Amino acid sequence: MKKLFYFGIILLALFEILNVYFIMPMPGSQEINTIEVAYFLYSTRWVFRILFSLMIIYGFAKTRGDGRSWRRILASLPTIAIVYLFNFVMVADKMFLQPDQLILKNSSENSIELDRLIIGITNNGEAKAYPVEFLTYHHQVQDSIGGKLVIVTYCSVCRTGRVYEPMVDGKIEKFRLVGMDHFNAMFEDKTTKSWWRQSTGEAITGEMKGKFLPEFTSVQMTLAQWLKLYPNSLIMQPDPASEKFYDKEATFEKGSKSGGLTGTDKESWQPKSWVIGIQIGTETKAYDWNRLTKDRIINDSLAKTQIVIALADDGTSFVAYKRPSDEIMTIKNDTLYSGHIKYNFAGENLTDRSGPLKRIMAYQEFWHSWKTFHPNTEIFE
Repeated sequence: MKKLFYFGIILLALFEILNVYFIMPMPGSQEINTIEVAYFLYSTRWVFRILFSLMIIYGFAKTRGDGRSWRRILASLPTIAIVYLFNFVMVADKMFLQPDQLILKNSSENSIELDRLIIGITNNGEAKAYPVEFLTYHHQVQDSIGGKLVIVTYCSVCRTGRVYEPMVDGKIEKFRLVGMDHFNAMFEDKTTKSWWRQSTGEAITGEMKGKFLPEFTSVQMTLAQWLKLYPNSLIMQPDPASEKFYDKEATFEKGSKSGGLTGTDKESWQPKSWVIGIQIGTETKAYDWNRLTKDRIINDSLAKTQIVIALADDGTSFVAYKRPSDEIMTIKNDTLYSGHIKYNFAGENLTDRSGPLKRIMAYQEFWHSWKTFHPNTEIFE
């Protein structure tokens, strides 16, 4: 019976550690394909907890008259500490909280510095901007724009910003941050408890495995550039309850941080080098950020589509569009040229009525992330 008690506390402690280990950035945990194991442990956690607890209780009850109960109580204290630590401290949605208040203000009331990065969205005449300094802590912000519900997401370990409609099989769904897989944030839906990958919107395990969230068109740029294009935009403001957790120095945004999970490699094609990733249909391609910084504009084709990627004068804001013809496009200041036709950075035609440029989704991302989730990606030379 004494052995049963000690086996119980050891197994319970080991289980609680493994239950978190596979879905948090711990040594070795993110380099191996253990998502199904992690999901099994998590979804059956109460079976294991009850079983090991019964072993502890039964073993303790059967040996409590031997005068050594106090020793067993002391022996159980590390397990109690582990249970608390791995359920109330080292849990993703306990470490990174949702905003208590989602505060949005217009440019005249805005308190966000204009050189800060934002994820911007528009719909039905409305525009909204969500500063990356807030998104890197919250990981997701739930909102609506122009009659559409959206979740604005960001994973700083992969440097990935994505916006999705919270719709699963045509039904509105709620999501919570549950952990990460291959260094990318994962969200769990409330109804089926499936796990969804932030960088692709795909359910990678659970009942919804293989399904995708509808992506909502978004762009990453500085707030100053965004307000030039959308002066009536609303801008997310700091949540008073979370202000102390924000990256006020912008070390992550500017790539001035080195090392750790969110540091930047300055050289090209290193694990944490920045790339621009584009996917059209099933074809993907990665473009070196250093190359874009040098040239400011890249003309290319992908999946038989003529595309252009352009970097603004600020050296930070970028856009990607479908080229209106095979003609090479150029850039001067923040104006794009296709022959004699001029377009602003929002793709609006400034010359005639031939129509705007068609936006192509493009993502700034760490190279290790893009190639992990797009293993067949081409590389622009």
